[in-house]
Amino acid sequence: MRPLLSRLATILVAACLLFTSQALTTPQRAAAADPGYLMVHFTGEGATNQQMYLSHSTDGVHWNDLNGGGMVLRSTVGTKGVRDPALVRSPDGSKYWIIATDLCISCGQDWNASINNGSRNLVVWESTDLVTWSDPWLLNVAGAIPDGRNAWAPEAIWDPETNDYVLYWATNVPLDGKTKHRIFYARTSDFRTITTPQIYIDRPGAQEIIDTQIIEVPSGVGNYRYVRASGDGQITLEGSNSILGTWTNLGNLSGIGLTGSMAEGPMWMKFNGTNKWALYLDQYATNRGYMPVTTTDPSNPASYQQLASGTYNMGGTKKRHGWILNMTAAEESRVLARWPNTAAQRLQSFNFQDRYVRHTNLDVRIDPNVSPVEDSRFRLRTGLAGTGTVSFESVNMPGYFLRHVNYDFQLARFDGSSQFAADASFRQVAGLADSTWSSFQSYNFPDRYIRHYAYYLKLDPITTATARSDATFKVTS
Repeated sequence: MRPLLSRLATILVAACLLFTSQALTTPQRAAAADPGYLMVHFTGEGATNQQMYLSHSTDGVHWNDLNGGGMVLRSTVGTKGVRDPALVRSPDGSKYWIIATDLCISCGQDWNASINNGSRNLVVWESTDLVTWSDPWLLNVAGAIPDGRNAWAPEAIWDPETNDYVLYWATNVPLDGKTKHRIFYARTSDFRTITTPQIYIDRPGAQEIIDTQIIEVPSGVGNYRYVRASGDGQITLEGSNSILGTWTNLGNLSGIGLTGSMAEGPMWMKFNGTNKWALYLDQYATNRGYMPVTTTDPSNPASYQQLASGTYNMGGTKKRHGWILNMTAAEESRVLARWPNTAAQRLQSFNFQDRYVRHTNLDVRIDPNVSPVEDSRFRLRTGLAGTGTVSFESVNMPGYFLRHVNYDFQLARFDGSSQFAADASFRQVAGLADSTWSSFQSYNFPDRYIRHYAYYLKLDPITTATARSDATFKVTS
């Protein structure tokens, strides 16, 4: 009896672990108690639009831009542009990664260069709470592929069979007489090191495939545990019972008028608490961004339906190829508190009214005719040190705040420490030179205020009329 009981206990534990893994790791967690959805995406071409943006929905089809429609993460590595992000949650929910294409069209490379000699890296951020993110790093995924010429549209899914992630992406490579994009994969546990890349999906002849995303389907729905949607000349659906096993072609969405010449970037979402899915498709041909189609069986092409235009709303920004996470209540609370729609504002000098506070090479000064003007735009957040204070977050360097160090000012990335929070928090008070303007008193050195001196920002005690003027600013749009 003891050996049998022991084996039964082992089986039960393994089943519980598997259930937990499936519930927490797929992008379609979709528990009935989950209150909302988070979309990470980019918005278009150019250095500003090819960054990370977030949108939120309570029903999965009506979306609101977070952070006032501004970027939430900016790449400072590689091409300094990012597209096609995926948002990955760890099995135990303790860690998150954003992985994205290292690509900046019209701000470094054109399409021809990026196809034939683009970045072989992905850009990766890591977080433990979904709101405080690491500095980005580059993960070289295509460098080990002979004559691999780029690395595009990364995705990742937890594989319970091997307890790690299957990371997959598209690389343009000459092989068997055909130079085209194929999907490669590698395994990883930390998105810092990977196994040797292998071919994952290769379409016949000259047909390319660039975008693909896998969803895990609960038992009782369709005939497959996994379904993937791919942009490969059509929006092709395939099914399998193993991520790296044999996949069966199930058909495509041409029957509802959606072909690969019209749409790309398939992005899955499961509606919370029900066996209903949305497959979002990027309408690249008409430059309109995402639209949803819905189904109750992802493996059945005939079950998909387009929604009438008035039944969904994508928000104020154009949503391009991204990822949707079903958030827990705790995750949603943190995200909405971190990125409210706070307006972008400027700080105008009282005694040099043609000059505004701006950052340049992470230093902080007052200048006229700031170019680009975004260098002088900040969001006045609830202070990092708490209620009653404000902190200044850069609009075009999100996550970076004005901070004093040795009474000098710099633009620095928030490291989560209490020291940084104190150094970057201020009390907004009536202007010392004009009460209709504002002055900013240091949180941790209350005898000192933000002022400019020789056009650079300093933290000084204020004892003269000149200093009072230097320490007075107008918060203006």
